[in-house]
Parts: sequence; structure tokens; C-alpha cells
Amino acid sequence: MLLTVDIGNTNVTLGVFDNDNLLQSWRLSTKIARTEDEYGIFLTGLLKEYNITDCAICSVVVELTDKFNIAVEKYLGIKAFIINHKIKLNVGLKTEENSKIGADRIANAAAAVEFYKLPAIVVDFGTATTFDVISDKKEFIGGIIAAGMNLQAEGLGTKTSKLPKLNIEKPKKTIAANTIDAMLAGIVTGHARMIDGLIEDCEKELGQKATIIGTGGYSDVISPLLKRKFDDVSPNLTLLGIKKLFELNLE
Repeated sequence: MLLTVDIGNTNVTLGVFDNDNLLQSWRLSTKIARTEDEYGIFLTGLLKEYNITDCAICSVVVELTDKFNIAVEKYLGIKAFIINHKIKLNVGLKTEENSKIGADRIANAAAAVEFYKLPAIVVDFGTATTFDVISDKKEFIGGIIAAGMNLQAEGLGTKTSKLPKLNIEKPKKTIAANTIDAMLAGIVTGHARMIDGLIEDCEKELGQKATIIGTGGYSDVISPLLKRKFDDVSPNLTLLGIKKLFELNLE
């Protein structure tokens, strides 16, 4: 069985695959202060029912890449495979800074090439909301990085004296009669309008329509508000991309 690990700035997502079947997935908060032993003990308990023989890690947090790598080897007895721009890929990297492309974006692009009609745009809702654009030539040509909805909410909650903290959810309407709904309209509906506009601009630059894929924690919240609906919502897209790249590098 393969353990896939997606380490983001806000959450760490874990998935266990048995061949092509995702048996289970978990999400935990990203805590840089935890030691490799703490993560190792956690993994041992979490995975005790699974026969983990391999592990692949995709990370945008350097400190945790090393800690998980050590924890997996020390507590699970296996060597982890680390996703980066230097490994064998099923997608060409055609940006000005290939070495700076986040491993999660590489995994998303790999999954898009494997499972969807190209060109494709992956909209990933995390700490940042990212757009990963893959051409019909199977090339990752770049994309967009915007502040995620939680980041916007935290900014309003911490940088203003009267605005409260809030949970991200679909707003009741755009013209809000109270503070919470007004914040949700600005953050969530505003995010949806941003996505609509940016997808339109990307397709103009591509010169053709693209397959639009939503992934990440808030894709289901945003999807009903979009004028241009997602062609697919795949919450586990990054894990599927990690799995694909791991298998590709076994060949």
C-alpha cells in the first residue's frame, strides 16, 4: 500500500492507496513545531491497520519535508519518495522558474494530464488559491496565485478592530444586512467572481476553452456561485497526482 502525503501551509493531507483505490484519507493541521518523533508516533497509530510498503511526499513546507521524511523512515521502515521538479514527469514544465514551482502544483498538473481533457485549469483552494494551467501539449505553462479565503478572513479579523472571525461558508446573498454576511459576501462571492474573471482571461490567452477542475477544501463552497461551473470537483486531485508521479518514477 502507498501512503501519499501532501504537506501544505495550513493542512497536511494523508491518503492510503491500495493499487488504484484510495482506501482512506485524513487531514491534520500543519504544525512546524512538532518533532519527527511526534509525527512518527502519530503515523504509527494512524496506519496500524494498513500494510504501508511505500510513501510519496509532496510538500511546500521545507521544515516538515525533512521531519516527515525522517519519521517515515524511522517509524514505518521505508524510504519516502519526494516530489520535485527534477523527477520524471508526465507533464513538461514551461515556466521561467521551474525550480520554484510548488510540489503540489506539479502534482495537480500531473493529475490533470492523466485524467482530464487538455488544456486544463486546476483551481486549488488552500492557504492560497492557485490556478495551474496545463496546455494541450501537456505542458504546465504557469498560472495564478491569490490569497485564499481563510487568509482573507484572518486578515480582516486581525487587522481591523470591529470585524469578527468567521467560518467560510456560502453567503445568503450579496447585499448583506449584518457584518458576518457582509464579510462572507465580500470574501466568498468576491472569490467566485475573481475565479470567473481569471478563467475567462486564461482561456483568452490559451485561445480555446479549457477543462476546469476544482480541488481543495472550499471547492464545494465556491462551485454553486460560479457562472462558469467547474467541469469536475476532485477533492483528492493532489493525492492522485502524487500517486501518479510515484508510479511513473518506479518505471
